[in-house]
Amino acid sequence: MRRERLVVGLDVGTTKVCCLVANVVDGIIEIVGMGMSPSRGLEKGVVVDIGRTIQSIRKAIEEAENMADVRISEVYVGIAGKHIRSINNSATVSITRPDRIITKEDVHRVVEAARTIPLSPDVELIHVIPRQYIVDGQEGITDPVGMTGTRLEVDVHLVMGSVTAVHNLVRCVESLGVRISQIVLEPLASSMAVLSSAEKELGVVLLDIGGGTTDISVFRGGDIWFSKVIPIAGEHITNDITVGLQTPIEEAERIKKEYGTCLVESVGDDEKIEVATIGGDSTKTVPRKVLAKIIEPRVEEILDLAVQEVEDAGYRDLVPAGMVITGGSSLLSGIVEFAHQRYGMPVRRGRIPQGIHGLRDIVESPIYATAIGLLKYAVEGRDFARRRPVGVGSRMGRSGGGMLARLFGWFRKFLRG
Repeated sequence: MRRERLVVGLDVGTTKVCCLVANVVDGIIEIVGMGMSPSRGLEKGVVVDIGRTIQSIRKAIEEAENMADVRISEVYVGIAGKHIRSINNSATVSITRPDRIITKEDVHRVVEAARTIPLSPDVELIHVIPRQYIVDGQEGITDPVGMTGTRLEVDVHLVMGSVTAVHNLVRCVESLGVRISQIVLEPLASSMAVLSSAEKELGVVLLDIGGGTTDISVFRGGDIWFSKVIPIAGEHITNDITVGLQTPIEEAERIKKEYGTCLVESVGDDEKIEVATIGGDSTKTVPRKVLAKIIEPRVEEILDLAVQEVEDAGYRDLVPAGMVITGGSSLLSGIVEFAHQRYGMPVRRGRIPQGIHGLRDIVESPIYATAIGLLKYAVEGRDFARRRPVGVGSRMGRSGGGMLARLFGWFRKFLRG
């Protein structure tokens, strides 16, 4: 029987809010709508102004609704920020029934035991991700249901975040009459968009370098082993250009995208660029090499901090598949070559995988990795901490065409203000 449903991914980032609507038919994702707006009200991935954040989310959602001709009532939302932390844990339960056949109840029992850790009142559990099950000493089991054994163990990856940060994000989304299916760690979502199964199995580092944060995750044996968010990313590069070239921040962002590179030696001495001055009433000519000399140290700092986190966690030598860089800042010229030269490992830029249909020509850029990953997570996610705020559970429905649909859309926008 043909199975069809709509899923929505909402990436609320520091510099942009992106909303993707997909029609999923028998597990195949077809993107049918996209909305994007500049992000206002967030700092380093955390809501600092609820009113402005709501406005940014509203604009992205309404654009996606109009393009897809649907009413969005439920979303998967990405979360990041320096408040995120993670640990690995394990637990064991005994199978005492005479037949010793492991059931779904046994699996949930062992996962519940593994997720039971002391948490302070200001910390909330976001994900409980089983990495492997072990039955009577046999490791590497992904689904033990139906197997026979007397001892069931599980290794899990636990992701936690600030209660305040999580609840403020939930409040911003739900104030628009949109419910949250699940809060999803952004590096986990991005990994589902840009990493191959072979890379995850062998061992790989994923760096999602956005505007306000750099999300780090390490995968081995097909599952996530380590995750961390550091509060330094593309915005810092832009700010350095603003100060170094004494130019408005909008102009700094433009020239970073058009002329920026983190490989100083690749720029010729005779290359020049025109830069607007502060006030915008004149321009000045600047050697492009000066721009590269501003960008390179900051990129070096971002990458070094990320690699140091991986090293401190003990995974530096356990990632033979190397490093995959995604996010908006991965589009910076020379960043892949720079990372390869500096760390001597395979490095590539994250690409959207095969199997994504519909508006693929619009969303192939790495800047959409998290939003597309949220869609894939909704279809493929394997997680025991499905966070469902009170009231979540309604379905999205297509709005029909014609006068009735237009009246309904106008009325809903009126209610949202």
